Amino acid sequence: MRTKKHLAGIVMAGATLALTSGGPSFAKDVKSVGISVGSLGNPGFVIIANTATRLIHKAYPQARVTTVGYDYDLGKQVNQIDNFIAAGVDFILLNPGDPKAITPAIKKAQAAGIPVVAFDTAADGADAAITTDNVMAGSVSCQYIADKLKGKGDVVIENGPQVSSVIDRVNGCKQVFAKYPGIKVLSDDQDGKGSRDGGMAVAQGYLTRFPKIDAIFTINDPQAIGTALAAKQSKRSEFFITSVDGSPDIEAALKDPALAMIEGSASQDFYAIPKVSAETAIDIINGKKPANPLILIPSTLVTRENVGEYKGWNFKHDD
Repeated sequence: MRTKKHLAGIVMAGATLALTSGGPSFAKDVKSVGISVGSLGNPGFVIIANTATRLIHKAYPQARVTTVGYDYDLGKQVNQIDNFIAAGVDFILLNPGDPKAITPAIKKAQAAGIPVVAFDTAADGADAAITTDNVMAGSVSCQYIADKLKGKGDVVIENGPQVSSVIDRVNGCKQVFAKYPGIKVLSDDQDGKGSRDGGMAVAQGYLTRFPKIDAIFTINDPQAIGTALAAKQSKRSEFFITSVDGSPDIEAALKDPALAMIEGSASQDFYAIPKVSAETAIDIINGKKPANPLILIPSTLVTRENVGEYKGWNFKHDD
């Protein structure tokens, strides 16, 4: 069980440069910044981009911050990076469409003297990457399952798109279950597409195939909600669900008796991720590279018991 102290804040390893309004004396001014996110229709990415923009403006009030969504089209993201280079931005914050295929575009920006910091998902060749500790997130979510089942039961790992964050979450979950001989994993390879509809479709398959399920781990919150809806339609209630995200939707679900089978979600800190991303980028343009280019943000488990203490994605931080 996580205490209120655990949920009150996290200690972030990596960048230490504070973005404050107190007139920082950096060697290099920041005049413009480019941010590329998966989709401006995704509330998580909007929160990350808005937080990064706010923090950059506190340090550099005159900086122009341009945020664009690439709508999961790699070619579109490559064009956005080209536009940032042409505009002469000081640095780029990038949610990579493909961690490997985006590398030539990253190198082109770096050749123009523009550092690139990846966030949410790592990217090959980026100057730094700031992500949730996704192995930890999968681990804490599935440890809850193992503990509640007392190390014995039939479980499902509901997989998703094979990006690094999802792979890490599943690996973290599997590491936990491997410690318990009494836990049988019925399925671990079905792709719920990272969406509510995808999770619902995959879960319908599980409910047809398996007459008894004790718990399901889903790789994100939309899949968790879709899985719960599939269970309600099938009138199945013998299992419970945990996931990863700590999103506003899951906060609501954890307070909703009608979705009682959803019992926990490992958090992603959408304040820490943009804060450390911006701090790291500013460090880099001032000649201070991070000791480790991969900076992991810890994850804590949000449950029905502690959701009232959780400072979620929409929490108003004092910058």
